[in-house]
Amino acid sequence: MELPPGPRDDPRAWDDDSEPEPDPDPDAQAEAYVARVLSPPKAGQAPLRAPLLSAPVASPGALEPRAASKGPPVGVPGLLSLPPELLLEICAYLDARLVLHVLPRVCHALRDLVRDHVTWRLRAQRRVRAPYPVVEEEDFDWPTACIELEQHLSRWAEDGRWTEYFCLADGHFASIDSVLLLQGGALCLSGSRDRNVNLWDMRQLGVEPSQVLVKALGTEKNSTHKGWVWSLAALDHRVCSGSWDSTVKLWDMAADGQQFGEIKGKAAVLCLSYRPDILVTGTYDKKLDSYLLCMSYREPQLWAGDNQGLLHVFANDSGRFQLVRSFDVGHRSQITGIKHSLGTLYTTSTDKTIRVHVPTDPPRTICMRSHNNVLNGICAEGNLVVAASGGLSLEVWRLQA
Repeated sequence: MELPPGPRDDPRAWDDDSEPEPDPDPDAQAEAYVARVLSPPKAGQAPLRAPLLSAPVASPGALEPRAASKGPPVGVPGLLSLPPELLLEICAYLDARLVLHVLPRVCHALRDLVRDHVTWRLRAQRRVRAPYPVVEEEDFDWPTACIELEQHLSRWAEDGRWTEYFCLADGHFASIDSVLLLQGGALCLSGSRDRNVNLWDMRQLGVEPSQVLVKALGTEKNSTHKGWVWSLAALDHRVCSGSWDSTVKLWDMAADGQQFGEIKGKAAVLCLSYRPDILVTGTYDKKLDSYLLCMSYREPQLWAGDNQGLLHVFANDSGRFQLVRSFDVGHRSQITGIKHSLGTLYTTSTDKTIRVHVPTDPPRTICMRSHNNVLNGICAEGNLVVAASGGLSLEVWRLQA
């Protein structure tokens, strides 16, 4: 990040020819600055609050000219003398990423406040005003969760009016049932009932439309699998695809998508989750009235949607998944796709809708998109959200950066 120039960068900031003073104490500089900002204005002057909220300090050298390093005048209140509750109230007006990465550079007091996970827990709960997270975790990453939550709420504010929409309709000749974004949203894989897994270059969206579709995976003459491709999952550069031919095929994207393995099962593979030490598969069993169609796993939480339109949350307890909660999130038929992260939740359904939620208990729906065809899968990565459509297309939304 490029920092704004400080007084030392400009020789005109000096009025005399004396030897330069030693570098001032950063804490003293910071307190001098915030004291000036928060001091009661002199008669005829407007309050100086804007610099703190709209242009937070990123470097001690940009805080204040050297003359201010002696500290605030006696009797002038300083920001750092305020109770922590008031400091948190002020920080609430700043972007979470800025608070996490910039304020700790200002002084030790703000650094300690920002590093306290209680600070982020209070901030997140204030944003969602509901029980969160659904599964209690001892080492829950509250700063990252808070950043994701705030970005998610901002991107889908006003019903997502600032999102860009794209439809990728050329590539499959049958219903698309699964979709997977890779490399932060740079690449995309799609699995279809035409038995192919297609690779897409999402960096070409709106730039070179003819270059978005790259190729189909595999060396088979007509298709990637011998049955419908129903599920996709990835771990780093390795990808697995699950099919109604009862197999899971493994692909190495770092080797131009070459196949490096295959797992043969006894039933159609409906959903997958690929982790460093575990490959979770959901298969079709004709004996059950209710079964899982999709899942999204982030240790220790497994979120899954079933054929009756319900959302289930499981906790991984030493390798065993225990059901924690079940939710009705408003879908009128089976949930076909789900993407969950610390601060986001997306679902698709055969009711022809994609729903955007906050992953609270229960989930709160903040936006909904209707489609002309059933939606069979969903993935979100970086600033892209992609849904698999029964209308032979990929539905793509590019969000604000």
